[in-house]
Amino acid sequence: MIEVKNLSKRYGEKLAVDGVSFVVHPGMVTGFLGPNGAGKSTTMRMIAGLDRPTAGDVVVNDRRYRSCRAPMAELGVLLEAKAVHTGRSARNHLLALAQTNGVSSKRVDEVIDLVGLRSVAGTRVGGFSLGMGQRLGVASALLGNPQTVVLDEPSNGLDPEGVLWMRTMLKSLAADGHTVFVSSHLMSEMAQTATRLVVIGRGKLMADTTVAEFIARASASTVTVRTPEASRLRELLIAPDITISAGQPDVLHVDGLTAQHIGTIAWQAHLPIYELTVQQASLEQAFMELTSDSIEYRTTTSADPHTETVAS
Repeated sequence: MIEVKNLSKRYGEKLAVDGVSFVVHPGMVTGFLGPNGAGKSTTMRMIAGLDRPTAGDVVVNDRRYRSCRAPMAELGVLLEAKAVHTGRSARNHLLALAQTNGVSSKRVDEVIDLVGLRSVAGTRVGGFSLGMGQRLGVASALLGNPQTVVLDEPSNGLDPEGVLWMRTMLKSLAADGHTVFVSSHLMSEMAQTATRLVVIGRGKLMADTTVAEFIARASASTVTVRTPEASRLRELLIAPDITISAGQPDVLHVDGLTAQHIGTIAWQAHLPIYELTVQQASLEQAFMELTSDSIEYRTTTSADPHTETVAS
């Protein structure tokens, strides 16, 4: 478990993190989202004990993990995959970490297999691709078989097979009871991987909720109804605060009513329903709507210099 308590970090006049509090629970993947410059990396560095908070506190597994006898068994961290000795092989890099942290060489071989680097374990890290470097970084984070794992953009540079592997591995860690805290800009991956989300913008906490609740709160849902009695159903649904539009002669798009409510009204009127589908926003759309005022870096499109779009 990670407990972040009223955490703040100031660099000169800039308040990078401003009184943030949240708890990351074991047994699930928690996604950490925010625009560039939101304070995600700073928060993760304070969780890892690499930066000292200006105010507030962080507790990992009910203790300050760096004071533990075996800190790598408490917290595994991937913040910068390139922070390795490029002249060493992947296995020697992991062996050096293991020997200085009381981890067995057997565990080194286990994590090499776990991240799929067996065939290149003897290769110098300096020749690794970005994706191979990410896998090595994950291996380093998991070396001590930690109860809690904090990973910053772990899918960066991975090919589709690697992204699927990462998703499966994170879910497996959570299913085994580990605490898993992952930052990412890949909204499609977060939607498939995370159960809960912590969202920050301009250093402040914006949301701490489940993925489903986040999408529901940040965006209105539209119900698509297909029926040969569209005109009649429309008359029954019309009410204040209800918006109804027609896509095709037999299709209605309804805002302001749940699918259950619409289905009940149709059933009571003995109207046949061929489709009743909730068209909800994606996680990406919900995220963009919630954080639109927190975007620090913007670009303009060539098509319309007066229109701002979010830089990726």
